[in-house]
Amino acid sequence: MRGTLPRLAPRRVLFLASLPFVFIALCPTVKGGPLLPPPGASVVTLTSRPGFFSEPGIAINPDNSRQLVVAFQVNAHIAYSQDAGAHWQIAKGVAPRDYRVSGDVSVAYDNKGHAMVCYIAFDKLGTVNYWAHGATRNGIYIRRSLDGGKTWEARDIPVVAHATVPGIPFEDKPYIGADDSHGPYAGNLYVGWTRWTLTDSEIMFSRSTDDGLTWSTPIEIDERPGLPRDDNGANEGFMATVGPHGTLYAVWCDGDGIVFTSSKDGGRTFAPARYIIPTGPTMFHVEAVSRADGFPQIAADPHNGRLLVTWSDYRNGEVDVFASTSADHGQTWSPARKVNTDPTHDGDDHFFQWLAVDPVTGDAYVLFYDRRGDPLDRSQTVTLARSTDGGRSFTNYAWTSKPFDATGEFLGDYTGLAARDGHVYGAWTEKPAGFPRVPRPSELRHPGFAHLIRRHAMVVCVGVADFGSHGTGGK
Repeated sequence: MRGTLPRLAPRRVLFLASLPFVFIALCPTVKGGPLLPPPGASVVTLTSRPGFFSEPGIAINPDNSRQLVVAFQVNAHIAYSQDAGAHWQIAKGVAPRDYRVSGDVSVAYDNKGHAMVCYIAFDKLGTVNYWAHGATRNGIYIRRSLDGGKTWEARDIPVVAHATVPGIPFEDKPYIGADDSHGPYAGNLYVGWTRWTLTDSEIMFSRSTDDGLTWSTPIEIDERPGLPRDDNGANEGFMATVGPHGTLYAVWCDGDGIVFTSSKDGGRTFAPARYIIPTGPTMFHVEAVSRADGFPQIAADPHNGRLLVTWSDYRNGEVDVFASTSADHGQTWSPARKVNTDPTHDGDDHFFQWLAVDPVTGDAYVLFYDRRGDPLDRSQTVTLARSTDGGRSFTNYAWTSKPFDATGEFLGDYTGLAARDGHVYGAWTEKPAGFPRVPRPSELRHPGFAHLIRRHAMVVCVGVADFGSHGTGGK
């Protein structure tokens, strides 16, 4: 149900995929005042039953904004909507058949309206966190949908792949982006990721100029390799965006800060990577969550080229979400601005943020898990923040109101967010009350994942908000 919501209502209702959905919010009373729901708010659960689901991504078709895709793991899954999120279906035939496990998914639409899903695939993990040690065959793959997300081609297109031989690296955490600008490299597709070796971690990059059918030989774009363990000190968390004239901008974490680089020739070459924002350790502990980090995102205002970077860190004691902007193509950056609006030093954590800039209005949006309503700092709701002044200030909205406790759960390394013409769509995972569950026998046969699946029971949710088409962005 679309439209403005009342400030107080008794409950939130979720309907399963392919049915209409309703969101009725009870706005929690929190430190700093109650958060209102965003206009036109609604939430739907995409997965018909809880499972080992995490790390969703979401994208809007720039050629037809009523078409949306959501990707999530494990294995690689796609849900699609052809009516602006009113109804959803789960697509078939997305996960590769010749690998046991696929995940770390991301999605994008190219300038032809074709949907692309990117994922890693492997049979068995190596040593925990030291992923290259004992690595078996693995790779990064693309699969395409030529009808906006409903059906997917059977072919897994390799970006990079390794057979099982001693000493191979493990390719991890890829993220795909598309050049939907009107610049000289419009139509290009880009993927960046972390390559774990026995001795270091490297940020790798590949591009496609033929609608994802073939991919360039990967190049390393960091200036300094990171540590070889999936922990603080590694090169990790690649994210990229394209500016209004086709310049590609990328960020990731390295040690205690965010690293930035750019390419003006469609991803052939890159400027030397450099630190732009000190953040403290990338990985940190959040109570009742198995893993948390502050990986950055970057987006560009298509009207004026202003860049916006978001991340989370614990410089204030609690974990907060921050933003920084650049008006000179990344040469200089503003001081960090706090995105969550509750008081500093209140002890409430906010984490797993994601960023989107509306390419039509220029408004910026940030989604994150929010614990400001829990004095024990264990349960979280989902908050949507909006900036209409180019990232200088943010208004927070309660996208969900019923906190959930994710004790022992793998929430993943990221959530998802997309916006276009005032319509905002977020993707995240929650743990419903009344679980864990009994796993299916097929799930227990996933080597390296069976011990996790036995105790995980998550659902994938999509939130919708409608701010209209009258944004002010960074103007």
